[in-house]
Amino acid sequence: RRVYHVDATPPEAHLTMSTLLHRYVGRDSPLARLQDHAARLARMQAILADALPAPCAHACRVANLKDDVLVVAARGSAMAVRVKQMLPSLLERYAQAGYALERIKIKVELPKEEAAAPEVEARAMSANARASLENFAATLPEDAPLREAVENLARRGGG
Repeated sequence: RRVYHVDATPPEAHLTMSTLLHRYVGRDSPLARLQDHAARLARMQAILADALPAPCAHACRVANLKDDVLVVAARGSAMAVRVKQMLPSLLERYAQAGYALERIKIKVELPKEEAAAPEVEARAMSANARASLENFAATLPEDAPLREAVENLARRGGG
């Protein structure tokens, strides 16, 4: 008895690129091992992003995993210090996800050089606004840092 497929798509059309690649290169090839490693790092990145507060998650990335040591790159030394303080909870989070890490190593990644911000056009302040700032500054104590800042703003706002 014959079975006919109503679906016109070839049998392999539903397979993912990953599955097709595994069939092509085999499980023991260097390319397959590299793909497995990249997939593992992607899963570990998702765990890291979920475990960190939003500002940290945007400034950190999983860089590598070697011999049960996870390397995390943090953008800037301040972020590296902040993430180092969270290492015990990160190790616990990875353990809960099935990754028994020996330790997590934090590397400082230099911030990428960004294009210079466009120059801001100087704006003139109205005489009325300047007078209001000067009046407000006069109500503040002589040695108050806020007074000095408001006076500077009033001086620079002159048109």
